[in-house]
Amino acid sequence: MKLRLHHINLSTDKVGEMDVFYRDVLGLETETQGLPVLEKGKGYAGDVAFVTDGYIQTHLAQKDVLAGFKTGQTVNAVSHGHIAYRTDDLDAFKAHLDASGVPYSDWGHTAVAGWKQIFFYDPDGNVIEVHEVAD
Repeated sequence: MKLRLHHINLSTDKVGEMDVFYRDVLGLETETQGLPVLEKGKGYAGDVAFVTDGYIQTHLAQKDVLAGFKTGQTVNAVSHGHIAYRTDDLDAFKAHLDASGVPYSDWGHTAVAGWKQIFFYDPDGNVIEVHEVAD
């Protein structure tokens, strides 16, 4: 159930401008490896650009304040962005959250094909994603 930082998601209305900024000003590269396959027909159809420093991805996602309503989820992962961790045992992590009294939204495969995702809030209201790559 070990967690590893996987990506940071920045929600924006300027995906193209943000992509250019992060590549040209910060020197990040367009990510081409291990990209999620977006499930645009399941509630979130926004544009997303992917950049990386070679270790951690940054997802520049089109802001959608209604994505929670469209997907039937309590936590909206693309209204204000989130930080994401990858785990090798999402069920064990969910059991850990349950035991800790931390509620979460189980997005399953709603947003990304092949990833099981949950989203929850930290004590200050920041959104955290934990996902597992499904077999």
